[in-house]
Amino acid sequence: MSRSVVGITLDNLEQLPLHCRRCVYWELAPHLKEQAEEFGETEVEKEAWVSGILLEWGSCGRIIYSGNIPVGFVLYAPPSAVPRSDAFPTSPPSPDAVLLTAFHVAPEFRGGGLGRALIQAVAKDLTRRGVRAIEAFGDAKPDAGPDGHACVVPAAFLQRVGFKTVRPHPLWPRLRLDLRSASSWKEDVEAALEKLLGQVTITTAVPSTTRV
Repeated sequence: MSRSVVGITLDNLEQLPLHCRRCVYWELAPHLKEQAEEFGETEVEKEAWVSGILLEWGSCGRIIYSGNIPVGFVLYAPPSAVPRSDAFPTSPPSPDAVLLTAFHVAPEFRGGGLGRALIQAVAKDLTRRGVRAIEAFGDAKPDAGPDGHACVVPAAFLQRVGFKTVRPHPLWPRLRLDLRSASSWKEDVEAALEKLLGQVTITTAVPSTTRV
């Protein structure tokens, strides 16, 4: 089945899984997150965050489709726009890096390279924009819920797709993918995607699909 990667916009934000649309773990400081959850305003806050990043900084996420079905997504932004990052013991992120935040692939689609394809799509976007590196806080002991969802990306996955630990920690290491040294990201990322997934289309347009 064909696979495609598109940019996240306000028009397709609702295609994220419901628990992800309602999750503001990264987008709000902990005390504001609790307030938003108490008053049932998390979806509004999520949309407002994405809208603000798109207006002030540009593209901040990707959705991957299998056919017309959205099966995974990633969000990323400058560290200054990610309040939760201040709460990690391995903060702050490097000033030359963009921070990878929310990341999810549906459990039934894992193991087929979709996670790696999302990381490659992010690398391609940021390389074109002159960004030097991607960083992420990893979960060294992940404990995903019954739907396979976790707010922090497993550190082991990040290491498998090329991230290196720059600040170790028994629970929350900070990892980095240096786009300067990964020269093949810029020139060969489309070829790598094609080799990994077959024929892949990367576009900013939203494909026709049944909303979920």
